[in-house]
Amino acid sequence: MSITLTLLIPVATAILLLCIPKDKTAELRMTALFGSLATLAFSLALLGGFDAQTAGFQFTEKHEWVPSLHIHYHVGIDGISLFLVVLSALLTPIAILCSWKSVEKRVREFHIALLLLTSGVIGVFVALDLMLFYVFWEVMLIPMYLLVGIWGSTERIRAAVKFFIYTMAGSLLMFLAILYLYQHTGTFGIEEIYAKVKENPVPGAAGMFCFLAFALSFAIKVPLFPVHTWLPDAHTEAPTAGSVILAGVLLKLGIYGFIRFAIPFFPEDAALAAPWISILAIIGIIFGALMCFVQEDMKRLIAYSSVSHMGFIVLGLFAFNEQGVQGCVLQMVNHGISTGALFLLIGAIYERRHTRRIIDFGGLAPVAPRLAIIFFITTLSSIGLPFLNGFVGEFLILQGAYSRNVYYAAFAGLGIILGAVYMLTLYRRIFFGETDLEENAEMKDLEGRELAFLLPLVGLMVFLGLFSPWFTSKIQPSIEQWLKLVQAGGG
Repeated sequence: MSITLTLLIPVATAILLLCIPKDKTAELRMTALFGSLATLAFSLALLGGFDAQTAGFQFTEKHEWVPSLHIHYHVGIDGISLFLVVLSALLTPIAILCSWKSVEKRVREFHIALLLLTSGVIGVFVALDLMLFYVFWEVMLIPMYLLVGIWGSTERIRAAVKFFIYTMAGSLLMFLAILYLYQHTGTFGIEEIYAKVKENPVPGAAGMFCFLAFALSFAIKVPLFPVHTWLPDAHTEAPTAGSVILAGVLLKLGIYGFIRFAIPFFPEDAALAAPWISILAIIGIIFGALMCFVQEDMKRLIAYSSVSHMGFIVLGLFAFNEQGVQGCVLQMVNHGISTGALFLLIGAIYERRHTRRIIDFGGLAPVAPRLAIIFFITTLSSIGLPFLNGFVGEFLILQGAYSRNVYYAAFAGLGIILGAVYMLTLYRRIFFGETDLEENAEMKDLEGRELAFLLPLVGLMVFLGLFSPWFTSKIQPSIEQWLKLVQAGGG
């Protein structure tokens, strides 16, 4: 079991694709698929070998990289990052399968970008050296920019540039904070920084500036209101595979950054900022939900629902209690599964009808029953129905928010109600009513390839809904250790 191999397999596969002629599209797709499945197999091996009773980092590897600057190749996983690594590896072969027919131009370059994005994202989740983390953080920006800008829809260039500018602006501020933190502690090692800032916190205004620099970069990635405006455009213009990875994994990088870096590095400053960040999260919950009611594009609606859902996750994190943080980590995975599945389903509809306007649909349930059933289960998962994966995470976050402030929980509860209304309304408008258009009456149901990547996600929705204690048992020790670290510093 090796984290390094999990990181290198996508890169090696991308290099192998360069050796295959670009007109051999079948060979390119199969090679990329096998490489992504190998990455998934190694991530599952990490999951199988993970000791749930151990709170610290496991499978660690440390090698000197730039000795003169104390920069190391240092990687490892704990309960917080474990499932995010598996989720990243799972969604990559799914993204490849869903683009099997829809991506026809620059097939080789598309799969190279997707594989390098996977490696970069996993690298962010496993990096235990701050400079190594920053390298992975920047590396994964480029392939995502290319996925939107080259294989996106008509406004793809504008959406890609907007995504790039937002992300890069936050990253530059974070880089300044990283340099200051190195000057203060003399190390880029994350665990060493934890120990040093506990003994000697970054003082006064410098500490707050550094926290806000990290926080802004991560808030953009979440995205947290009001720096969310890049997301609807990116989702609307991205190809289906890009939307799946963006919603399923990339948005989680911001939450993970708060958990791993911003809060434990500057716990006192995080505690001071927590009420304000919680208020922004609540605004995002309500604003995102209300915006869903006026959307006519299905992808844009789901994009705004992500703004609402991610605000909910941020609220749980900044409750700074066991229920809230546990719900936050659980809901990160749940959102990746459910929202990823929604984008896959919308992509399947778009491949058949070449439109995403809700008004163009109606009465699809009898025409495409398999599509209707899977879309319905995914909708129920997204709104947090009991016995499906979304319920436990939402309940824990509500508990955590209530313990912090009853008004937080009240507004979060309102967001859940609004979420149920707009998602069920979307489902009704697409699948019920009269089949007025001939194109809808003749629409084909889901085929075997699509069922192959959708049914595993549906299975996970049910499994995590029924057996959530299996999940929480693996993340619990790491969360308890994290809370002790944060509360010792002022959280």
